[in-house]
Amino acid sequence: MSAYDTPKGMLHAELTIIPPLKEWAFSFVSSVNMLQENSEKEDFEKIMVTIEKIVLKLYMMPKIIVSAIQGSAVGLGLSLALTADYVIAQSDAKLGVLFMGIGLAPDGGGHFFLSERLGVHKAKQFTWGLQQVTGKEAKEMGVVDIVTSGDVLEDATEQAQQLLAAPMIAMLKTKLMYHQEKRAQLEYYLQEERESQWELRNTEDHKEGVAAFIDKRFPTFKGK
Repeated sequence: MSAYDTPKGMLHAELTIIPPLKEWAFSFVSSVNMLQENSEKEDFEKIMVTIEKIVLKLYMMPKIIVSAIQGSAVGLGLSLALTADYVIAQSDAKLGVLFMGIGLAPDGGGHFFLSERLGVHKAKQFTWGLQQVTGKEAKEMGVVDIVTSGDVLEDATEQAQQLLAAPMIAMLKTKLMYHQEKRAQLEYYLQEERESQWELRNTEDHKEGVAAFIDKRFPTFKGK
């Protein structure tokens, strides 16, 4: 994933847009491949630690961040999008967690970001239910902040232009007060997610989930 300063000639040291990336649509597939290819715990730990560093960097960045979602944002891709201060999605975009479908728990801070936006109870149900919602539905739920039927990057740019007229230093002070207080909680979730993924990847349910995903069929879980 890459982030760049506001597009179309708008450069500002305190505001960044994370553009819509096609790779987000493949983040769930990438997660499946990563877990299959990295059977050694040391390799697995390195990848998970790298993800944690990216998430913390985005969350604690002293900038106002706008993320734009088009197409699909699922699994880790959704977690990364939710690190932003403003999340904009196309009305027909597809958003979901989906880890439960392969017998895993969310990672990339997904537990933290969903609980922040939905509350713990609704976050649990959204995760457990394997829901994949549209951008419009995600806005109604509170998962995203703004929904558009137009070009999502253009709308993200327009949002950035409006923010540039705001008292940015004061906004950043407020953001960092909130985020610094929440940092320990995010770090807790990231560590728990890493440990849980390693434990869960060795379960029969995970193996069945991956096999079903590859075979394009519904899994038959046994709770083992």
